[in-house]
Amino acid sequence: MRAVKGGLGALMLRRVCLLSRHAHSYSQSVEHQPIKKVMVANRGEIAIRVFRACTELGIRTVAVYSEQDTGQMHRQKADEAYLIGKGLPPVSAYLHIPDIIRVAKENNVDAIHPGYGFLSERSDFAQACADAGVRFIGPSPEVVRKMGDKVEARALAIQAGVPVVPGTDGPITSLKEAEDFAKTYDFPIIFKAAYGGGGRGMRVVRNYEELEENYNRAYSEALAAFGNGALFVEKFIDKPRHIEVQILGDKYGNVIHLYERDCSIQRRHQKVVEIAPAAHLDPHLRDRLTKDSVNLAKQVGYENAGTVEFLVDKNGKHYFIEVNSRLQVEHTVTEEITDVDLVHAQLRICEGRSLPELGLKQDKIRINGSAIQCRVTTEDPARGFQPDTGRLEVLFPTSRKVDLL
Repeated sequence: MRAVKGGLGALMLRRVCLLSRHAHSYSQSVEHQPIKKVMVANRGEIAIRVFRACTELGIRTVAVYSEQDTGQMHRQKADEAYLIGKGLPPVSAYLHIPDIIRVAKENNVDAIHPGYGFLSERSDFAQACADAGVRFIGPSPEVVRKMGDKVEARALAIQAGVPVVPGTDGPITSLKEAEDFAKTYDFPIIFKAAYGGGGRGMRVVRNYEELEENYNRAYSEALAAFGNGALFVEKFIDKPRHIEVQILGDKYGNVIHLYERDCSIQRRHQKVVEIAPAAHLDPHLRDRLTKDSVNLAKQVGYENAGTVEFLVDKNGKHYFIEVNSRLQVEHTVTEEITDVDLVHAQLRICEGRSLPELGLKQDKIRINGSAIQCRVTTEDPARGFQPDTGRLEVLFPTSRKVDLL
């Protein structure tokens, strides 16, 4: 759910008109390659979100679905829909790159939007799209690879002059390396998956007695979630603010930011509430966060939408933690406060349009109001809040200004 500052009719009108109302005054010669058909290699809400943007821009849409998702809404919302991963479990179906590419080629798909989760940060998927002559709506395969490797992303941040949390220079390969790091920097420390995010493979260790168990658990979680159990270790910053900056880059080296979101309210390292802009954020700190985000994006030649994430300690010092090279769940709160439709922008950038041509210049991006997104999680309190499933029977929004995605 996300709180909006206007009615739904106004929201839709704003999205439809956003890119068309900007003056096309950019003088650079740009060779456009119009997109006529987009596949979303995903399911559920994000697939529907991208389909809506495509429909508003006159682009035909293609859904893919697993055998278990035959009746899901995202299949009904697309112009075309095709089965993938026959005989596979549902998650494996959406990770089956050969099947997705086959469907795209057989049905003349121009571009694939990965959504979030699944294959969205897999450089091999971005490369498979390029090899098949299908555009990947996101950064280049090389940038996806660099940003997906947290160790390399950290090194690039250091090169760009962006402060980072003290941590290992590369993935660790043994428990002893973790012990040595803890001796140098003291506890608490945190294990993180080197090749994935979303809180998986992340374990905080506060004393020596917890070290071995948490190392093994973090490795197992990372291996199960990302197919690679590699970990790196950082000094753990207690009770920080988690601030992330939304960026957009084009094919011509232009990068802008669309201000920040505060994602500090988390449970089990999963974001629960996202607020844009961050409340009571020092203007000088905001300037440093956004400047560092843009500098890092330019350093790596970032293209399309992405998010640069930081921790801010109790003294107001910020530290880079990662780049998410994709659209995020919470992108909608940024759209609400900036009046920029990020999916529209993604599609147009993929076609070869520049940010200035789209009217997206830094001095034109303004914060207007505030927006909050709250995630509803299906868990069973009677079973220790274990994940649960079922039908949502009744919903009573506390305000008329609530948009159910």
